[in-house]
Amino acid sequence: MTQASQNTGQETAEILRGILQDALSEGDLVTVGRHLADRHPAEIADLIESLPPHQRLQVWQLISPEQQGAVLAHAQDAVRAGLLEHMGADRVADVTRGLASDDAADILQDLPESVLDSVLRLMDEQNRIRVSSVLYYPEDTAGGLMNTDAITVRSDVDLDVVIRYLRWRAEIPEKTDNLMVVDRNHRYQGLLPITALLTNDPDRKVENVMVREPEAIPADLPAAEVAKRFEQRDLVSAPVVDQNGRLIGRITVDDVVDVIRDQGDHSLMSLAGLDEGDDMFAPIAVSAPRRAVWLGVNLITAFLAAWVIGRFEATLQEIVALAILMPIVAGMGGVAGSQTLTIMIRGLALDRVGQDNLGSLLKKEIAVGVCNGLLWAVVVGMVTAAWFSDVGLGLILGLALLTNLAAAAVAGTLIPLGLKKLGIDPALAGGLFLTTVTDVIGFSAFLGLAAVFLT
Repeated sequence: MTQASQNTGQETAEILRGILQDALSEGDLVTVGRHLADRHPAEIADLIESLPPHQRLQVWQLISPEQQGAVLAHAQDAVRAGLLEHMGADRVADVTRGLASDDAADILQDLPESVLDSVLRLMDEQNRIRVSSVLYYPEDTAGGLMNTDAITVRSDVDLDVVIRYLRWRAEIPEKTDNLMVVDRNHRYQGLLPITALLTNDPDRKVENVMVREPEAIPADLPAAEVAKRFEQRDLVSAPVVDQNGRLIGRITVDDVVDVIRDQGDHSLMSLAGLDEGDDMFAPIAVSAPRRAVWLGVNLITAFLAAWVIGRFEATLQEIVALAILMPIVAGMGGVAGSQTLTIMIRGLALDRVGQDNLGSLLKKEIAVGVCNGLLWAVVVGMVTAAWFSDVGLGLILGLALLTNLAAAAVAGTLIPLGLKKLGIDPALAGGLFLTTVTDVIGFSAFLGLAAVFLT
């Protein structure tokens, strides 16, 4: 997508939001309804998320019943939960009736258990069975991502029989690139590509043209691993099986795109200690405590760095220039450490870092830290010596910078591994611990050397 098209899309969303807000303030619901009618459910979901809560409900009431289910399926978790609070069980059952089983399950998972039971009882038996089969599995597993709409065929029938069966069905599920081949007990055997079905002699048996790769995805496989498998094998869809090898559904690429987007949102929001599901218009009483916790943890680490500085109070009073130069050491160490930390977190997420290659990676990162440390130590040392007319101060600053960059490489490599072993998300807490380490080591090295050689 070009920058121009991106800008056009942003302007369109902003203009539309302005039109709707003006129409809502004037009570012109006809204009609001007309603009919503031409929009894709995903666009409407984005629009609702960008509106304050009181306007969301107004817009929601104007969305056609046929679209409400699809809009809920595309909406952010927190926003969807807020809309569901204003819907009765019978209404939820109606709007989810025509949705794919995975989309319906995503919506129903946000309901309180008592309401969920009521909604399931209101569904017809076929919908209840297909949705319940997805709800049985955790949301972040292959079973929680799957759709139950897979078309199955037997391996001992002719291709002509399969073609006539598809014509009898009159329609096939979206994104169907393969039919699923199963035995009498519904155990998965392989795939029948649509291309093979159309290009082979109709008298041939399914077993003669079916493919046995890729292997089926276990229902309990984590969603992140599912996304990795789709990426590595360029899949459009993949079968999902239970622990007995029985076919229970399929995952399509659109579900995997959602997983990848959620992972990206998680990484970005975690840098600030936030959750990717947070609503940007969440009530103050909800947002403030969540952020206060992160600020409190950060305050503790800040006091630790301040304590280190306080240990050298006499040195700072004697040489005022040290206070001016301290941020350079800590800041450079923080940036260098963040570079290593980012590489490590990505490597862990992609399962590319382990005990077998940790030693080599650590040596490489230390070498990079030392090389950059030497380079910038010379530059910073020369600038400092010229600025304050003190060669000794320049040498100490350069040596402290070299020390901190090497330490940052070690910390950036080991901190994510340690957090992962403790069951803590490295993307959430890695930056906080890294900043603490680089600040403490940077201040200690710089002020400690100054205390020894300059006072």
